[in-house]
Amino acid sequence: MKIANRAVSVFTLLLVYNAAFAGGGWPQPKGWGFFKLSQWWVVSDQHFTDSGRIDPNTTMGIFNSSLYAEYGFTNRFSGILYFPFFSRAYMNNTISGTTGETLIPGEAINSIGDTDLGIKYGITLNKPLALAATLTFGLPLGKDNGGSAGSLQTGDGEFNQMLQLDAGTGFKLGNVNLYSNLYAGFNNRTNGFSDEFRFGFEVGATFLKNRITAIARIQGIQSFKNGDLPSERSNSTSIFANNTEYLSFAPEIAYNITEKWGVSAGVGTVFYGRIIFASPAYSVGVYYKLTK
Repeated sequence: MKIANRAVSVFTLLLVYNAAFAGGGWPQPKGWGFFKLSQWWVVSDQHFTDSGRIDPNTTMGIFNSSLYAEYGFTNRFSGILYFPFFSRAYMNNTISGTTGETLIPGEAINSIGDTDLGIKYGITLNKPLALAATLTFGLPLGKDNGGSAGSLQTGDGEFNQMLQLDAGTGFKLGNVNLYSNLYAGFNNRTNGFSDEFRFGFEVGATFLKNRITAIARIQGIQSFKNGDLPSERSNSTSIFANNTEYLSFAPEIAYNITEKWGVSAGVGTVFYGRIIFASPAYSVGVYYKLTK
């Protein structure tokens, strides 16, 4: 089924934010940093079609082991890296519903994944409203035609550039410290892919003597549909399909074991989608905060 072969995971975006400690409108201070090792995965046997319906598909999955890092070169400029150093994409056997025979054998590939390099500039510093602009370059380091049919992918084969603006603020509600952040960005994709408008809002609350931070995120992508048709730009387990659109909800919780070390876990679900998996995505990670 063609639409099933264009299924794409919702939570490939980009960077895995934990805006209580990194990301958002706050660049890292000079010499400070945030480093996170994460495992992210999604396994799905159904997908949203290009008309927004949910259809079944052969079970597919992708697993990314990644490093996310931010480091403050100055008080205004921070470098950003998202590096999936191990990415595994697979599909199960396709089984006949009448005879039980294997129609198409399952396959898997392992490689590094597409990598993001970025630079963030703090427009405002030490102000109630934190504004920052980020330029991100998407490097096509993953495989875009793995497997016997060239249908397994850990990358999209295109070099993209995204300009994003964040606006964040912190406040208190009783004894609870809170923050909120709003972002919008334009993602310029090459090699026949449509450009994208990306947006999101998140709010976080830190409590239990700053030990626990609970985060709620709403994120979305809207395609400009100015590239090739989806069928010309994606393969069976691609998480980089063309003309993908969605609106998602992705809560996360982080626990500070010490002042520098912590762990986190998150899940992502979809309110609305086109050409994406219709199953939750999960993530777990351990992070380190570099301070002076």
